[in-house]
Amino acid sequence: MKSQEDFSLSSYDYHLPEEAIAQYPVDGRDQSRLLVMDRASGGIEHRLFHQIHTLFKPGDVLVRNDTRVFPARLFGRKESGGKVELFLLHYPVHIKNGGESGNAAYQCEVLVKSSRPPRAGMQLRIADAIIFALDENLGRGRWSGTLFTTTGHDLDSLLAAHGNVPLPPYVKREDGPTAIDVERYQTVYAAEPGAVAAPTAGLHFTGPLLDKISRLGVSIASITLHVGHGTFAPVTHEDIRHHKIHQEYVKIGDETAALINRAKTRGAQVWAVGTTTVRALESAAVSEHEIKPIEQWCDVYITPGYTFQVVDNLITNFHLPRSSLLFLVAALCGRTRLLSAYRAAIEMGYRFYSYGDAMALIKSGKKE
Repeated sequence: MKSQEDFSLSSYDYHLPEEAIAQYPVDGRDQSRLLVMDRASGGIEHRLFHQIHTLFKPGDVLVRNDTRVFPARLFGRKESGGKVELFLLHYPVHIKNGGESGNAAYQCEVLVKSSRPPRAGMQLRIADAIIFALDENLGRGRWSGTLFTTTGHDLDSLLAAHGNVPLPPYVKREDGPTAIDVERYQTVYAAEPGAVAAPTAGLHFTGPLLDKISRLGVSIASITLHVGHGTFAPVTHEDIRHHKIHQEYVKIGDETAALINRAKTRGAQVWAVGTTTVRALESAAVSEHEIKPIEQWCDVYITPGYTFQVVDNLITNFHLPRSSLLFLVAALCGRTRLLSAYRAAIEMGYRFYSYGDAMALIKSGKKE
């Protein structure tokens, strides 16, 4: 039975010292710290992430999100010469080839920042490589428009050359994104371009660590959920049940669905790497022991009281106060247990948010 406090936005506040927000990743991906929490008892222990393989059992399934962050932040000029910043809200959708020139056109929605409000029909130029024509003002800085390539190079190459890593707003550095971020704000298994924020729980894994987990008899499967800019949207309703979550593209293939279904049927546990993987899997649930392959837009919103159909264990980072991600984790282990674990992590100097340390919330045989 959930109390009204579990649905009150102010109940998800906690004080985090500014210095606890990680501004850079640790030197080695799997050298971050790991807080292991029993979902049933709330008991915690402290490890390093490279020891996570000791938590798995043969037959378990580890499901990860293979979305790839693309360089979504671009800086350019208006026709007047004034500076402008574009943030691509999704990977541009190809609509037209340019013939022998190799140029092409793409549809996209963007956030536009400039000293003076832009207007429909305005063309924004990124170096001599990309032109973005503004079509419709969608409000709050959002615009729909058409992106044209002008050099004959493919879009991926142009974004890599002229785009910037879209670091979260709480990563505040005078030098901005660096070469370190190009590598480290990306999982080692990222494959499908489309995210404007990293599925950060996966940042801790290395190839050798995944191999070690696999050799234990654990199956490793992938889903795709393209993390959108809405992941940073604040929750404004005091009753969190009234919040509307953003939609994100999700795909779960036949092979992954079949693998998970076999595991659930035989009583093995499903591990989700990150809240995005949780939302993808739960959106595909048919019953407690079955998911279906899907390719659709996902707006599953999980708060305390939700009955999980698929996910048993969760690997995740430490999340912002009053965020929908915090609500999801609280739904899995209980709000008071979660906030108690957060207080312990803060006292012990854990690093928070995207480049911070990790948690593993595990299901024991005890009653929750």
